Formats: sequence, C-alpha cells, structure tokens
Amino acid sequence: MTHDSVSSTPSVQESELVEGRVRRLGDWAVGRSRGADFAVSRRCRHQLADLSRGSVDAEGCLVCPWHQSRYDVRTGAMVSGPRGFLGYHGPTPGYTQLVLGYGRWLRLRVGRVVRAAGRVRVE
Repeated sequence: MTHDSVSSTPSVQESELVEGRVRRLGDWAVGRSRGADFAVSRRCRHQLADLSRGSVDAEGCLVCPWHQSRYDVRTGAMVSGPRGFLGYHGPTPGYTQLVLGYGRWLRLRVGRVVRAAGRVRVE
C-alpha cells in the first residue's frame, strides 16, 4: 500500500483487488464481489474484528474472520449474525439474534472505490 501522489489517500495497484478476496486499504476493507469493487469500514459490529482479514462467500457477502457474521457489501448491513462470541464458536441463538438486530441498524460505512492510473483508492 502506498499513498496517492496527489494526496495522503492510501492506494494499491489495481491488480491487488481480486474477485472474492479482501484486503486492507487504510480504514477500509476492500475487495471484489460478483464483479464489483467494494469498500466497507474495517471493524465488525459484533466484536470489532478486522474485516480486511475476512473473505467473500458464494453469495457475495463479506464474512467476518472471527465468528462468521455476514455483511452485504453494497449496503453495509449485517445479513446474518455471529456464530459464537469471545473464544467460543458454536450456536448462540438469542445472542446471535440480538447482534443481528443491532447490526442491521448500525451498518458498516460504505465507501466508493475509485480506479485511476492503475491504482485503487477509496473516497
């Protein structure tokens, strides 16, 4: 990652944005989902995991690396809640519904990915 020569905005080479993969770009988790670039804020609404370490699933959702909360990358809304908490990984029906409820209201920020001169940045 480098900074844009015109400003202090972080940027990466276009080739680093690959379908189905996520990477960090400053405060953003950026990637490609179903042929479209996306940028969302990096912190999961569940326990603040770094979403740039997540993945994109077969349905095009960003999946949290810690407890598998899933986010719509177009809106930032949580579409399915966590499968665990703290160090526990497993069913948590009531807790999952609670997190999913506030995750739909406290959406991830959504940025606009800009490609220019072989580089990618978020506005």
